[in-house]
Amino acid sequence: MTHSDSPSRLDPDDDEKELANQRDVELMVKVGKGDIEAFQLLVETHQGAVIGTVAKMLGSPTEAEDIAQQVFLRIWKSAPRYKPQAKFTTWLFTITRNLVFNEVRRRQRKPTVSVEEREEERHTVVEDTHGTSPDENFLQSELEEAINKAIQELPEKQRTAVILRRYEEMPYEEIAKVISMSVPAVKSLLFRARTQLKEALQQYLDA
Repeated sequence: MTHSDSPSRLDPDDDEKELANQRDVELMVKVGKGDIEAFQLLVETHQGAVIGTVAKMLGSPTEAEDIAQQVFLRIWKSAPRYKPQAKFTTWLFTITRNLVFNEVRRRQRKPTVSVEEREEERHTVVEDTHGTSPDENFLQSELEEAINKAIQELPEKQRTAVILRRYEEMPYEEIAKVISMSVPAVKSLLFRARTQLKEALQQYLDA
């Protein structure tokens, strides 16, 4: 292999991701031995991504932190048995997806939030509006609400795949492991999801 053929030269981001995964695995080994500081560092590194993902999957920012706490509690309890058979983030988001799915089923059995409250939560948008006009802010907010609503209306696996791909920039291989599908099936799933999203957002695309 020539120097120019080196994978690290072709995909420098891959080296950074691999180093990040190695750090995560090393932290998990320490967490498995009861190292609280290692656990806190792991939480600080990933809690933003977990909270953001949960909020988008549930359409409920108010419950995202509670679910995220459950995710990291599960990680703490599972740490002594942790085996790095996949990337840490793959395992992390598999736990996240399972807990979100449990929450969705709980809601269906015993709804505790009104339809109006869920609509309000779904349309909650936190964004930087500095330097934009009121009209631009309104249009941006309206578009974000439409995107959030369209994503929420996708089937569960499509919704999960879109969120992990779009917001977490997760590779197809990792998404496949998180939702227990093959890579070709994930690509097909995302194609169908994007088609549905384009149809739902057509009025904004034509604007």
